Amino acid sequence: MRFLKYLLPLAICALLTPGCNKSDASSGNKIRVGYIGITCEAPIFVAIEKGFFKEEGLEVDPVKCEWSQYKDMLALGRFDITHHLIMYFLKPIEQGLDVKISGGIHTGCLRVQAAPNGPIQKVEDLRGKRIGCPGMGTPPFIFASRVLGAHGIDAMKEVDWKVYPAGELGLALQNGQIDAIADSEPIGTLLLAQGIVRNVADQAKDEPYKDEYCCAVILNGKYLAANPKNSAAATRALLKAAKWVQANPAAAARLAVEKHYLAANPELNTSAIGNLKYIPSVAGAEKAVHTASAEMKRAGMLSPTTNVEELANRAYVHLDGVDDQWLSTVQVEKLADGGLPPDQDARLAAEIALMKGAFTADTCCSPGKKPATVTQ
Repeated sequence: MRFLKYLLPLAICALLTPGCNKSDASSGNKIRVGYIGITCEAPIFVAIEKGFFKEEGLEVDPVKCEWSQYKDMLALGRFDITHHLIMYFLKPIEQGLDVKISGGIHTGCLRVQAAPNGPIQKVEDLRGKRIGCPGMGTPPFIFASRVLGAHGIDAMKEVDWKVYPAGELGLALQNGQIDAIADSEPIGTLLLAQGIVRNVADQAKDEPYKDEYCCAVILNGKYLAANPKNSAAATRALLKAAKWVQANPAAAARLAVEKHYLAANPELNTSAIGNLKYIPSVAGAEKAVHTASAEMKRAGMLSPTTNVEELANRAYVHLDGVDDQWLSTVQVEKLADGGLPPDQDARLAAEIALMKGAFTADTCCSPGKKPATVTQ
């Protein structure tokens, strides 16, 4: 599975490395936008490179971060805004993290998968099984726990969680070390393309998750309080960029790679982005916050004493000039070569065939440790 070397920077996995690169806070029209360098952040890169922040009168300062300290760095004011997974922030907000959610970016990036010809064919078959995930508390873990809870399975007591680097999940499944995996794009799509897995639960296609916004605009609460106009302007820039990505997924994938926001092959990035729906929504994001809060409590991931409606209302914020009526008026260009090619599946298969067996996959590692390598 050598080609995963190109994919790990895209994958949503817990990287145990130092925090964000520091950037001095500024007043006026400057805003610091945090990013990790993963597939689904395409609207951040588009908003910067296509001038959408500038259109809103903002001078943007990109701040490159690592996953492990992402929440803390946002809360501490190292950057002001980003877009990220709603479920990843709800527990910290419950515990007092001062961040706000202001608009939905896209749906559909999480999966629960098992071997295609194995005994696990439906969610109920996961009871008592070993499920691999990139980390406890990561979005794949949270989504899988929600799915289990919705089918009457206690995620904390009735399954055995095993933590693996995202790039090793497929190998662990093939080697019989686990029975199923919880993962995210682009790992989920690429394991499917290789025939290593089948979907047991797919956030992009399965009810009630397929229309739920997984990723949304997230703001530092103190910055929002001090800069409400800039916060609304930056939210608009990101929502417009999401529309641009939906209209031009292949172009967005190329832009992210060519501008060095992430290390990936454009073909692989195109396929991963193409599986997400970048149809921004304000009301949709607010609904997702309420839905995710309720299901996370049911799955035991929030305190049993938490009032989920109060939590959702505290987490979500309505900004002036940011609503679905405004979104309906937003127009974006559609590039001649920006859409998904009709033969994208074949292109992906050809790319995988070229890379298979030719490289080793660098896996996530702890500070000071040499990355492990695996072959598949």
